[in-house]
Amino acid sequence: MEGCVFKGRHFDRSVILLCIRWYLAYNLSLRNLEEMMVERGISVDHATIHRWVIRYSPELLKRFNSCKRSVTGKWHIDETYIKVRGQWRYLYRAIDSNGDMVEFWFSERRNLAAAKRFLRKAPKRHGRPERIVIDGSQTNREAILSCDAEGRLQDHSRHRLKPIRIRRSAYLNNRIEQDHRAIKRRVRPMLGFKAMNSARVILGGIEMIHMMRKQQAIYARNPQPSLAEQFERLAI
Repeated sequence: MEGCVFKGRHFDRSVILLCIRWYLAYNLSLRNLEEMMVERGISVDHATIHRWVIRYSPELLKRFNSCKRSVTGKWHIDETYIKVRGQWRYLYRAIDSNGDMVEFWFSERRNLAAAKRFLRKAPKRHGRPERIVIDGSQTNREAILSCDAEGRLQDHSRHRLKPIRIRRSAYLNNRIEQDHRAIKRRVRPMLGFKAMNSARVILGGIEMIHMMRKQQAIYARNPQPSLAEQFERLAI
């Protein structure tokens, strides 16, 4: 990443990474960061910081996902609301039985097609779950049944796949509703996004920070690296 992505940039890599990390991790506005950089003797416009976040967050997330440890086969799935241009959009999320992030998907709509798209995406990286816990959503139940049937039809192994077990329980799904709060806390001060594409990128970066704090990377065991150390590792 350092050798090609940062090549030709006016600012040092450490400044770029610091601004991206602080913006994604803490309740700071872009103008807050601009002022904080001035205090460090660095003159950088808030619009430039925003461009850095949009430019580099997807690459950092891609690198993080390549060294993300495996998840369990028991998932909790739910969606939460995020505002874009004054309209509610939907962040589909799944965590496993340990509370680790499995996958997420940001959608303009909350319907069967959106749920199926999310449920096709998650198993591609993490494999088929044994069980999925949902709340009372009939749409999510139908999406699981449909994607499960597709997966079993497309399976060419000699072992017959067992159907995914579905558990409908609002109480058990409190786990993921609690997990939503970490994302909502960071999004709330942003006062809504201006466009779906930038929202999707920034939410991906926020989710990456959330996974880093959960020590979900393979390298994040003993000793447990800080957020700054993890960012540096991804940028090498």
